[in-house]
Amino acid sequence: MSLLYTEEQKALIAMVREMAENEIKPYVQEADEKGECPRELFDWGFRMGLHMLEIPEEYGGTGLSYETTAMIFEELAKVDAGYAISFVTSFVALRNVILAGTPEQGKYFADVVKPGKFAAFALTEPNAGSDPGAMRATAVKDGDDYILNGNKTFITNGALASIMVGFFKTSPEKGNKGISAFIVDADEPGITIGKHENKMGLRLSNTTDVTFENVRVKASAMLGAEGSGFKLAMNALNLSRAFVATMAVGIMQRALDESVKYAKERKQFGQPIINFQMVQQMLADMAIKTEASRCLVNNTMRMMDQGSLVQKEGSITKTFVSDCAQEVTSNAVQIFGGYGYSKEYPVEKLMRDCKVFQIFEGANQVQRLTIANVLKKEYK
Repeated sequence: MSLLYTEEQKALIAMVREMAENEIKPYVQEADEKGECPRELFDWGFRMGLHMLEIPEEYGGTGLSYETTAMIFEELAKVDAGYAISFVTSFVALRNVILAGTPEQGKYFADVVKPGKFAAFALTEPNAGSDPGAMRATAVKDGDDYILNGNKTFITNGALASIMVGFFKTSPEKGNKGISAFIVDADEPGITIGKHENKMGLRLSNTTDVTFENVRVKASAMLGAEGSGFKLAMNALNLSRAFVATMAVGIMQRALDESVKYAKERKQFGQPIINFQMVQQMLADMAIKTEASRCLVNNTMRMMDQGSLVQKEGSITKTFVSDCAQEVTSNAVQIFGGYGYSKEYPVEKLMRDCKVFQIFEGANQVQRLTIANVLKKEYK
């Protein structure tokens, strides 16, 4: 453990670890095979208050720091990152409300999720992934309302969410500067949820298309000023992409734990394979990357707690950690040999689960462009 934890953090982590091992882990393999998470399995997380950790105290939440919340979700991701990200996605939506919403909007959002509900963040479209400015979804003013139309894709919690933060073009001719954000109740007439995606990994996480067809919302549902949605989404994603890296750290730690245990038990040529230098090198590299990633995430969380929007740091954290996770989980499969390729052992799932961390919240290639562009401004 590379971090210095407070007694409160140790207690929270231990509580989550015990409950996740007992309440979630026994059902993960079956849920992964089915590609879905039973709704009742989330009840434990709601009873634990996982959905309220990041919601400010003034809105009835726990109001934990980013640093402590990240530690908790790293622990949860060791058991299943798909389960963890279902709760984290609600915070992705929440951060937009915190950054640009009014106190009334913040309280409304919190009141919806408080009884045990999920939220969703609806930005991506079929032809607008890394380029949100290419979105085609529109919001047309109609008196005191806006009429929303468009199709969003790869929406985490799409079929689970009770409330969404969605992005639509209010002035299509203005490109990025014509995008606005809205809080939308998921049960509004005109919203259609598509089928659940049959994904390679994070299979306990619900992912769907969401179609808006003449969905009417009040003008008061807009977050911030009209046309400020693109900047809002980017700022919220700066925070979120750094935060999701903590779950990749959880996957890496689980891969390391499983690999060390297996290497001590598995014997070849009359001795445990952990005695072989090539295996030792892989394990050492896995430990190095896991510890370095954890420290990087923790430092970025502390910056966020101090109010930084971590544009460069968030991209660095997300890119470095998710790239490391690919290598760590690949090495885990290699250490397990043929058994690593079998679904009877846990490491093949870890390898599947971590791949998307290089893609969502902004592909790593785009993150490198972001880092370079910031550096270009810094070095004048």
